[in-house]
Amino acid sequence: MCKSFKIIQLILLAIILFSSCVSQKNVAYFQSADPLKDSVSEAITNTYTAKIQAADILSIDINSLSPEASTMLNPHLPMQATAVAQQATQYNNPPPAIGYLVDDQGQVTIPLIGKVKLSGLTTFDAADLITKKLDTLLVQPTVNVRILNFKISVLGEVVRPAVYTIPNEKVSIPEAIAMAGDLTIYAKRDNILLIREDNGKRTYTRIDINQRDFFNSPFFYLHPNDILYVEPGKGRVTSSDRTIQLAPIIISGLTLIATLLIAAFHK
Repeated sequence: MCKSFKIIQLILLAIILFSSCVSQKNVAYFQSADPLKDSVSEAITNTYTAKIQAADILSIDINSLSPEASTMLNPHLPMQATAVAQQATQYNNPPPAIGYLVDDQGQVTIPLIGKVKLSGLTTFDAADLITKKLDTLLVQPTVNVRILNFKISVLGEVVRPAVYTIPNEKVSIPEAIAMAGDLTIYAKRDNILLIREDNGKRTYTRIDINQRDFFNSPFFYLHPNDILYVEPGKGRVTSSDRTIQLAPIIISGLTLIATLLIAAFHK
């Protein structure tokens, strides 16, 4: 009887392992085309720097040797600093950004100098432009510009799907996936959907992070308001359907085995 019980255990274990088996080829990230030459180095060819666009909310910090002028030019500075600090620690639940709103013409209104067109500029270029306009009005002005509402959305087969605010204005797809707690075992790693809005157009691009050449993709870095959707693989649907279909059979089988074992022990 003991031998029969061990055989039953082995059969059940084999069934569980077979049903949960997932090919490593479909799960491993950044696979090399030639595993025998896995120790290589390559130049980084794709870079990205965010540019200011309409509807952005900017933190514009202006300082000079005159404290009174600095206070007048930064009415929202304490609230901006608080918002930035909270965004740095609460990616998935960011507070409302407080700062200068870029209008539809790509302009912001700054005290003393009025409207300034900043759309299409990086934050460094925007800071240089504002500094030059203030140079004749303030003593040794310094300007720091940041985008407060740089956000992305990560949805689908990840551990923590959410909208994430990016304080440093630069994030890659692997970083976004890591922020979302990584992909689940059921995720389709070779067919991730990237949805991007740019210049009044919406584009849909499929991303394969199984292959290492993905690092050279022009879509490696995410842009503001990008949506990353990770589709479920067949394993998710199959697993759910199989569990529902086989649950009564498994329960009945286990009940029968338990009954037979109890009867055998009582003899």
